[in-house]
Amino acid sequence: MSLSSRTPSIRSAARPLLASMFVVGGLASLRGADDLAPAAAPVADAVAPLAPSLPVTPTNLVRAHGALNVVAGLGLATGRLPRVSAFLLALGLVPATVRGHRFWEQADPAERANQQIHFAKNVSLLGGLLYALRDKAPRQDRVDG
Repeated sequence: MSLSSRTPSIRSAARPLLASMFVVGGLASLRGADDLAPAAAPVADAVAPLAPSLPVTPTNLVRAHGALNVVAGLGLATGRLPRVSAFLLALGLVPATVRGHRFWEQADPAERANQQIHFAKNVSLLGGLLYALRDKAPRQDRVDG
């Protein structure tokens, strides 16, 4: 059996594995939005003037990002609009990584190492999402249910 004949089953396993971090993290953001809001305050302050008619608060921003991760993560995991889902997840991951894991600003060596690990993990996830964006046969193994 060649690798190309196994690709659909590999893809069927890979997408949910990649998506799991986003679904779990998105649910955690939705459940703990108030606790995570202080970290999102600088982003909310920057976004609010761009969308004056929307209720842009740190808590709402955390909730919106969490909801995006859950919905797009499930889309990627099930093969429903996987490329759109991967694009949306990548779009949300870049600012979250740069803003949330600023290891270069940490004075404490242990905290610097911790943030550097999270930064590298997110860069790795971004690589997986970019690979999913390039998938030429995303509908072959879609989960219908």
